[in-house]
Amino acid sequence: MADTEYRDPSGKHLADYPHPSVAVDTAVMTVVDGELSVLQVRDAVDGDWRLPGTFVHEGERLADSVLRSLREKAGVEGLAPRQLHVFDDPARDSRGWVLSVAHLDVVPAAALAIDSGRARLVPIAAAGAMVHAHDDILEYAVAQLREDHRERPDPHGLLAEPFTMTELRRLHEVVLGAELQPDTFRRAMVGRLVVAEGKRAEGPGKPAGLYRRG
Repeated sequence: MADTEYRDPSGKHLADYPHPSVAVDTAVMTVVDGELSVLQVRDAVDGDWRLPGTFVHEGERLADSVLRSLREKAGVEGLAPRQLHVFDDPARDSRGWVLSVAHLDVVPAAALAIDSGRARLVPIAAAGAMVHAHDDILEYAVAQLREDHRERPDPHGLLAEPFTMTELRRLHEVVLGAELQPDTFRRAMVGRLVVAEGKRAEGPGKPAGLYRRG
């Protein structure tokens, strides 16, 4: 039987039910000048700044929609965002009933060769008041990113290897938005790191040891 002939137990075709639009929105985060930052794009029609996103085209996979939106709206390629959460509040988008399948990617700032005419990196504290409930998406993404960093050393590879324990701690402080006690942090992380050759001077004291992610 052809799909167009399908009827559910109530006798309705699939087309008899209302269908939401499906969008993808992506929080691309990094650290810039010691601040946790997010990628925003300027909307071509309204001129406001928001997360890069797009409606999913007919026959298109979600992952392909995400990459298309990053390429076309931010001039960014080579990323691999992961699916984060589905935002399905029917009232979340002023344009109508739109489900947003949110995605997350976290990369070093050097990996983001953005088109500055239509995209920018801003501290997360300055990225509020976005349309289509993008603030909720960013809040969820930041919470997930911080959870990733609670027990794993630099899980997204934001630091170039090798790095010192101080550099690692400062990165985690930026991501977590909190000061960390050096000795406690060292004990929590050292077993998850690999000692690298050499040392690096960080001040007037003796040079610090170097590490790689385990």
